[in-house]
Amino acid sequence: MPQLNPNPWFFIMLLSWSVFSLILQPKLLSFTPTKLPLNKTHMTPKTSPWTWPWT
Repeated sequence: MPQLNPNPWFFIMLLSWSVFSLILQPKLLSFTPTKLPLNKTHMTPKTSPWTWPWT
């Protein structure tokens, strides 16, 4: 069965991953986002104890 022969498919997989890792990934990571995240202060929510009706 040709599906079980890894000889051509392994080379294709290695080639595609190397193209992605060496060529496409640096090009994609070089883009700057259009909206930079804002520096917001982290606020902790006010918590109040729960009043259980049966106690």
